[in-house]
Order: sequence, then structure tokens, then C-alpha cells
Amino acid sequence: MQTAETPARAWHEARLGALDAALAAGESWHARLAACRLAMVAATALVAWWVFSRQALSVIWLLLPLGTFAALVLWHALVLNAQDRRRHARAWHARGLARLSDQWQGQGDDGRLWLDASPLAADLDLCGEGSLFQLLNTAQTDIGAATLAAWLDAPASADDIARRQEAVRELREAAAFREALAVVGAGTAVSHAGALVRWASGTSHGFTMGHARLAAGAALVSAAAVCTAAAGLLSSPVVLVWLVAQALVASRIRQRVHRVVHAVDAAAHELGLLAALLDTIEATTFHAPLLQELQGTMRGQTVRPSQQLRRLRRLISARDALRNELLRPLGALLLVRTQLAIAIDRWHSEHAAQVVSWVRAVGALEALASIATYAHEHPDHAWPVVAAGPPRYEALGLAHALLPHGAVSNDVALGAAAPPLLLISGSNMSGKSTLLRAVGLSVVLTNIGAPVRATALILTPLALGVSIRVSDSVQSGTSRFYAELQRLRSVVDAADRGPCLFLLDEVLAGTNSHDRRVGADALFHRLTGSGAIGIVTTHDLALTHFADAVDAPARNAHFEDQVVADRLAFDYVLRPGVATRSNAITLMRAVGVIS
Repeated sequence: MQTAETPARAWHEARLGALDAALAAGESWHARLAACRLAMVAATALVAWWVFSRQALSVIWLLLPLGTFAALVLWHALVLNAQDRRRHARAWHARGLARLSDQWQGQGDDGRLWLDASPLAADLDLCGEGSLFQLLNTAQTDIGAATLAAWLDAPASADDIARRQEAVRELREAAAFREALAVVGAGTAVSHAGALVRWASGTSHGFTMGHARLAAGAALVSAAAVCTAAAGLLSSPVVLVWLVAQALVASRIRQRVHRVVHAVDAAAHELGLLAALLDTIEATTFHAPLLQELQGTMRGQTVRPSQQLRRLRRLISARDALRNELLRPLGALLLVRTQLAIAIDRWHSEHAAQVVSWVRAVGALEALASIATYAHEHPDHAWPVVAAGPPRYEALGLAHALLPHGAVSNDVALGAAAPPLLLISGSNMSGKSTLLRAVGLSVVLTNIGAPVRATALILTPLALGVSIRVSDSVQSGTSRFYAELQRLRSVVDAADRGPCLFLLDEVLAGTNSHDRRVGADALFHRLTGSGAIGIVTTHDLALTHFADAVDAPARNAHFEDQVVADRLAFDYVLRPGVATRSNAITLMRAVGVIS
């Protein structure tokens, strides 16, 4: 638990206090306005009685209570919307305090939707309850969460890392922007594969300005004809002939109109949400090149993207108004549905390609804001230094990113002045797998532009090849050993493709000691020979002899345990050399397997 007062903790607590006060005031206004609305209903009934029963007042007096009631309804809606935003903001800050108190596990999206199929995610706890995704993600939209997940699961170039770090550093200090982005996007479903993107990615139906002018002209003629006939200046048969001709012409494009209207229906809900997000982004000034680049997709246009989206939303809302039975005849006379469909299709032709880029930019900014929030809440974490040259990884004071505050840290060096392979032996539960995951998570955090839980970290851009959690499969008829071989093949392939850091836990555990040693020696030569660096853990001390040769590309290290008062104790400190004892018998006795 992080007990010391940090800027992030102070900020979350201050905002929670302010929001609680605002929520209390808002509830008071909510009660007052509800009472005023009820009073206006009574006043309207009283005035109506005076107007219609007593005939003591002009009917125009009804406008006063009715207008007041309408104003109160609008005011009340504003108050309720503000309360809703405050509740979203309060929940967001409460999650921040939970993270700082090591009580975040199980809160928020666990990332399974985005990362469940990734072997890397399973091995390094990138998704699931208590995962890195759950710790990092503060994005409120599907697109932000999906973007963050994609970055977690992919290597990054030195340029990408540098650009992300610079953007994260700037957003770390932009607390108000990060809160606003989260609150505006709360509860939304805007995503890469959402209805809005599917609609924008579809084809237009070919309506042009000529169609728009023709429909508008026909509507004007119809209105003029009906008005003229009502004034007795034009015979009804002539008007009827015109209206029939107009209906026949409109019927020729009715199917296209229907397809336009039906296609945009599914996207209507996301339009307002995306427009609000774009408003927040458009109103902010950025300095980091990556942030300016993302914001640049929304600038350089005569009309801002948020305004363009609202224009489209107004067209859809006007179409929805035609569902009122009283307005349908007028709408049919003036070809309103046809005109709106033409306008919507022309909007699609002009702006649909930009919608996808707007959505992607929002996703990237939300992902960067999530990483910046993590950086803000962990000021003691180090910013990785990305170096050039052969594969290299050097960490001082490295600890597992998902463990509570106070976790034991260790130094790890691979490549450069150190051998490319570190063989770690040690007893059960001593910390071998945890160190593997700590190293893997530090590379993942580096790739997304985040600080890492270490005193210092220098590394080159690295892809990860990982084999930690391997299990058999009854459905596919795969043994654990064969499943591990398949995983090791993917690690070898990654090493052949480029700079790679491999992390192998209990390598080749599913075969006999002789085959295990021969196979492991060949695997180590293959991986280090391709230029990869990595860590291998093992219980089999025979594998540690690989590092005995004078020119061996490996060194040994180990974790220890101690028996204190008949109980095992671990200090989780990495030491040089080979482990000299095992705790398997002690553990078997402890759980009653043997006596």
C-alpha cells in the first residue's frame, strides 16, 4: 500500500471532496426543481380553470405557467446531466485511489475481450483480474481500451517508444484533460468495429447535389401548389396530377432512400458520444509531436469534426421527427425523408473516410491518457532509456509491476557487458517465475511508452518470446510437452525475425533428464546464436552446467529459501551461482503428502 502522500493521491482526494460537495448541491437543486415543476403543474391547472371554467382570463395567460414549466424542465435536465457527469468523475477518481492503495484488482475492464487469445497475455498476466490491463486502463470507451490492448500485445520501434514517452509525459501533467476525456467518454461504446465505423466504412449510394436540388425544388412546387389551390387560384385536379407525378418519381429512388436511412440508424447513438470526445480534444493545445499528429486529423478543415458530426446527428434527428403521425403527411408532401436521406448520403460521401481516422485518433489519445495516469500515480518509477545496438537489457532495482508496494527488487543484466543468457535455478515458490514476468512486463511497459517499476532500465527495442504457462489440451490431443515445443518454436521464430528477449520457465520439463539436457543445450545455442537474449528457469541443476564452459554465453543465478521455525521463508533476492538446495521434500511434508 502506498501510504506516502503523492501528487496523484492529493489530486484524487481533492477532486473527490469537490465532487462530493457538488453532488450534494446538485441533489438539493434536483429536489427544488422537482418541487417547482409540481407547483407549475398545479398553477397551470388553476389558470386553465380560470380560463375555461370561469372565463375570467384570456387563454393567453396559459402561456405563462406552460412556458415556466418548459423552462424548469430544461433547467432540471441540465442539473441531472451535470449530476451524471459528476458521478462518472467520482467513480473515476475513486478507482485512482484504489490503485494507489493496492485495492484495484477486480475493478474495471479486465481486457479479456481484447487480449484473451494472446499467448503473451496469458504468460505475463496482461489480461484478466489483477492484470496489467486492469491496472493501466482508465479509458472509458471501447476504442480506447482496444487501442491500449493492441499496444500491450505488440513490440514497438525506438521511434514509437520515444514518441509515446514524450506524449505520456505531457499528458501526465494534463490532469484536467485526462479527467474530462474519461468523464465525457463514460459508458460509451465507440469502437474500431462499432456501428459508426461500420457505417462510415460502407459505400455511399450515389446521391449528388443534383438530386438534392431536384428534391428541394419538387418540395417547393408542392408547397406552392397546395397553398395556391387552398386560396382558390389553382384547380385541385392540377395539384393532384402534380402530387401523383411527384410520388411516382420519388418511388424510383425509394429503395435507395430506405437503405441510406436504415444504414445510419445503428450509428446514430455513437455520433453524439464521438462529437463530445472530439470537442474535448479539439479544445486542448498539445506540444508533443504524437499528440499534435493525432489532433491534426481533426484540424485543417473549415468546420470542426465535432460540428460535422452534430450536423449529421441533426439530420438523423429531423428524420426521427417524421415518425410522429401528425407530421407524416406534411413530410410526405415536402419529400422530407427523401431530402434528409440525400443529405445524409452526401455527408457520407464527403466525410466517411475521415470518421475512421477520427475514431482511431480518439482511441490513441485515450490509450495515452491511461498510460499517463499510470505515470502520474507512480512518480517513483523509472523512464526506460532505449539504446541502439545489439540486444541488451539492463535493469536496476526491478520489481514486478503488479505486486503490492514494497515488493522485493533485483538487478538483471543481459547482453552488452553481460552474457546473453541467464540461467536461474532455485526451489519452488522462491521467485523464479515472478522475476520472468517482472522482466517481461518491463518490456511491455517500455513498448507502450510507460515508466517501469525499477530504479533504472536501459534496453534496446525487443520483441518478446515467452513460454511460462504451458498446459496440455484434451480437446486437441496435445500433451504438455508437445504444447511446450509448439511454444518454443514460436520463440525461435521470433528470435529469427529480429532482436528478441526470450523468457522460458521450467524449460523442457515434460521429458527425461538426458533428453532435457541435450535438448536444452541445443535450444540455448540456437537462441543465443541468433542474437537473442533471455532468461531460463529450471529445477534441473544439470541444465546449469551449460554455463560452466569458459566461453559459454550464459551465467548462473539462483533464489534461496530458509527453514525458520519449521516453516519455509523466502527473501526473493537473486544471487549469483547455482542453487544448492531444494525445498520439495519440505513442502511435501508440510502439506501432508509424506511423513
